[in-house]
Amino acid sequence: MELTINGEDRQVLDGTSATSLLEQLGLPDKGVAIAVNGAVHPRSSWDEALPAYADIEVLTAVQGG
Repeated sequence: MELTINGEDRQVLDGTSATSLLEQLGLPDKGVAIAVNGAVHPRSSWDEALPAYADIEVLTAVQGG
């Protein structure tokens, strides 16, 4: 299935969840927020399949000052 992740079109396996997407991207599952089609995707839903053709934004926390 096709997803747009942070503005980049990508092919992923059908049924990919937010958890497995983070693994594929090499990102940790802590300090990360995910939005699906402009809405925050709650952590309680991260094991559910993402919808095909969704616009996904993955945001990571960064320390700074």
